[in-house]
Parts: sequence; C-alpha cells; structure tokens
Amino acid sequence: MSSTPPRPAVARGPISAASPVQPRAIRVVLPAYNEAENLPALLGALQETMADHGFDHEVIVVDDGSRDRTAAVAEEWAARLPLVLVRHPANQGLGAALRDGLAAAVARAGERDIVVTMDADDTHVPGLIARMVDMIDAGHDVVIASRYRPGARIVGVPLLRRVMSRGASLLMRCVYPIGGVRDYTCGYRAYRAAVLRRALDRYGEAFVDQAGFQCMVDVLLKLSRLDVVCGEVPLLLRYDRKLGLSKMPVGDTVRRTLWLLVRRRLGG
Repeated sequence: MSSTPPRPAVARGPISAASPVQPRAIRVVLPAYNEAENLPALLGALQETMADHGFDHEVIVVDDGSRDRTAAVAEEWAARLPLVLVRHPANQGLGAALRDGLAAAVARAGERDIVVTMDADDTHVPGLIARMVDMIDAGHDVVIASRYRPGARIVGVPLLRRVMSRGASLLMRCVYPIGGVRDYTCGYRAYRAAVLRRALDRYGEAFVDQAGFQCMVDVLLKLSRLDVVCGEVPLLLRYDRKLGLSKMPVGDTVRRTLWLLVRRRLGG
C-alpha cells in the first residue's frame, strides 16, 4: 500500500496591512477677469456639486487685474468654501491667468489630485465634474468637456459663432490630430495633477506661454507630446446664463489658433 507523499511546508508570516489609499482632492482653477456678476452663481453651484458627490476640494480664483469686484467677491466666498485667491495687479490675459492658476494648483496638489479648469462666467455646468472624474479614474489623463460629442448642447450662442467654431474644430483635427479629441479650445477640462506636474517639469514657464485664448490649444498640444490619454464628455454650454459681454474676439482667436497649430505641426 503506497503512502501519500507529504505536502511541502508553506512558510506563513504575518499578514501585512494594505497600504492606505492616499486622499484625493479636486482643485478647480478659475481664471477671472471682470466676473463679479457671474462668480457667485458659479461658486454656489460648485459648492453644491462638491457636497453632493463628497469631493474634497479647493477653488483657486485667479483675478487677472479686474476693474470690478471680482477679487472682493472671491474673498467673501472664501469664508464659505475652501478658496485661494491669486491676484494680478494688472490684466495680463487668459494665458497668464491660466499659467498661474495651474502652477498654484500643482504646487498644492497630491499625486492623486485632479485639477479642473473652468470659465468663470457661469457658462460651464459644475455637474459635469463627476463624469470627468469617473473618466480620469477609468484611465484617462485629460478629459475635455466637448461641444462636438453626441449629447452635447449649446444654449444661447449665436448660430454664426457656432458654425465658425465647428469649422475651426474640423481644421484643427486635420492640421494636428490628437486621439480622443474633437474640441481643442474649450476651457472646461480635468487633468491628472501628476500629468500637469510632469508637463511643468518638462516645459517650465513655456508650458503656458500664449497670451490669448489660444493658450488652451497650446496646453493640449504640449501635453499630447507626453503621450497622455485624452477623452471627452458631452458639454452643456449655458451661454444664456452669462452676464456681460463676451471677452473673446472669435475671428482673431480662430486665426491665431490655426497659425499656432501650423507652427506646432512644423515643430515650432
């Protein structure tokens, strides 16, 4: 009768505790120029969204030399929600405001944090942030709220401007295609803080060196060189809620942006 061979001994040690998950915060950057009328509604909606989803968060308002009460409104709201105010003594343009807002967010961010940029004129709906965070969690590095995805809605924008924007989008995709991207210019985006930190380490101050509205395109082009994974969610643009006139010269911005794309395509 054959005997059963002995089983090999298995060394058993203490079970190590799992490493604690690092906390994560959503850091919202709002470049603002003369947005005293629009900021309260946006900050209130942001506060509700963060509370509804239980997001740890911080808002960074960059007052780009406003002539109205933008800075005062931000200071008043700092008593109600976590808010940091960065002030420019004179207007320097969207590029400088975005540059300093991203730098402040990255300096304060942990590796798991997500940095969201939005327009400060209350046309971007904060409720989209949860969907953008989900896409970051699913593996994307950059998520854009896009006007050109199925399900997007644009309310209050004149037809001519919408046609010009769509035509410019098609040209941009032809000149400098980026996987997963249709909307190159929308300022409503979510980024992994770690990716922005890598971009700042590589490019330094040149990461955001365009003064005008084309700075949003340039940031995307530079990130694409880092092999980031981009995605989009359908944008709900509520231009009907904006108080005051638009600050973007559409025709000039389109021309400057297309010229920038050509330069970057040629290696400039």
